[in-house]
Amino acid sequence: MGSLKDKIAVVGMGCVKSGEHWDKNERDLTVDAVYEALGDAGLAPKDIQAAWVGSEGSGLNAAMKFDYIPVSHVYNGCTTDGFRNACAWVAAGCYDIVLVSGAAKQKDAGTTGIAVKSEAYMGSGVAVGGNAVLNSAGIAANFALYAVRYMHHYGYTERQIKEALASLAVKGHRNGALNPKAYFQKEITLEQALHAPLIAWPLGLYDCCANVDGASAAIITRPEIAKHLRSDYVVLKGSGTAVGGGEGRLQQRYSFVGFPENQLAGQRAYEMAGIKDPFKELSHAELHDAFTVNELLDLEDLGLAAPGKAPEYIKAGAYDLEGQLPVNTSGGLKCCGQQMMYECYQQLQGKAGPRQVKNPTLSLAHNQGGLAGTFSAVVNIFGARD
Repeated sequence: MGSLKDKIAVVGMGCVKSGEHWDKNERDLTVDAVYEALGDAGLAPKDIQAAWVGSEGSGLNAAMKFDYIPVSHVYNGCTTDGFRNACAWVAAGCYDIVLVSGAAKQKDAGTTGIAVKSEAYMGSGVAVGGNAVLNSAGIAANFALYAVRYMHHYGYTERQIKEALASLAVKGHRNGALNPKAYFQKEITLEQALHAPLIAWPLGLYDCCANVDGASAAIITRPEIAKHLRSDYVVLKGSGTAVGGGEGRLQQRYSFVGFPENQLAGQRAYEMAGIKDPFKELSHAELHDAFTVNELLDLEDLGLAAPGKAPEYIKAGAYDLEGQLPVNTSGGLKCCGQQMMYECYQQLQGKAGPRQVKNPTLSLAHNQGGLAGTFSAVVNIFGARD
């Protein structure tokens, strides 16, 4: 199997501040993010040879007035993996400079939750958490299953698990308050998180992300081209993905204390990057924390905590901004939206402002999509240029 290590450089990124953009549609948000990325790279629309998008597909050419360039629409739930697909084409030499973008317009969805096609997730006929349209409590209920099982499996009390999850929420809001791109920019206390209104036991209000609008874009090329565009480009060191087959909905042995897809995606990315001990070797990580229990389990799935020990690491402050391995310095999906790669890019360039990690060398971006029992996951690891 081939490797993408050191074959891909990110030379520009753009990101729209997450929030309620009632005056813009998905194309407007995409245009804002793409032009920011182009400006960051010092390039023009005419320099883009192809594009991969996680939202409108061919609508990108209409929005950006690209000149009939190939555009591919890649959708895999929240994991939408246009970046890795674009990397393969660039590494193969088929294109020199390409664009990857994604946008979400949750506030105009017409529902109070997330609309999904029933056949996409419920193909087995076993429905977990709702019908074709899952409201916010329904989605939370899916992930609450993992928190309940985790308590039982590892012997934690309700108070202990809620304190661990609340600490993650406090960390997310603290970091989000330092990020001008974040939606939630206000700190909360541990007591506020612990006593917040219940959404799906044991998850409270501050354990759940908000449905907000946003967009981001990246421009990628090969390092030999990147060095002529800027001195602080970022290099892909490892990449891995995994997609489940729905077995978690049917097999009694499914544990509900972790996500196999995360574990496999992480292993594949670490192998490509040559990482043996991620907790010690990574400088920073951005994890998919749609709910705080996601972040807790992601930490263990990706080898950033021993199985059953994440609450202890959290309590010790290991993942705080000043901790051994800062996690979700952007504020995470919880406070900032799905801007994982953008935060990695800024951290490695030393441009994260008050969130800046000291002397970063390797930064991990993780994303995950799906519902209880079947998921997709992607892990990308970035490093500064040699």
